Amino acid sequence: MKRIEDYLPLSQATYYILLSLREVRHGYAIMQDVEEISHGEVSMGPGTLYGALGKLEQQKIIAKADADEGDRRKYYLLTPLGKEVLQMEYKRLESLVRNASSIINELEGEFDDSQEA
Repeated sequence: MKRIEDYLPLSQATYYILLSLREVRHGYAIMQDVEEISHGEVSMGPGTLYGALGKLEQQKIIAKADADEGDRRKYYLLTPLGKEVLQMEYKRLESLVRNASSIINELEGEFDDSQEA
């Protein structure tokens, strides 16, 4: 059986897709939300999105949600596993930033000193 850590690290696109699925959404709404929550840093086309959704569904990280009859769009939601994977990735990224913070601050200080000379 796979451990949560086996799904990590997530790609940037996958991370934002999972964040977007904090509520049930269809593909186009996911693309719009990803662009919004990433402040325009991430925009994806349908090929990237649907390739990722297919893989995530296969891994049981997301699932198709029920849609109204007559609605041809496919809706997706996070599974309990998906929520755990997203939380673990957040903690992993938070740890990376926390561990590097003092080193980055030192490097920025060195950069400032070298410009003054």
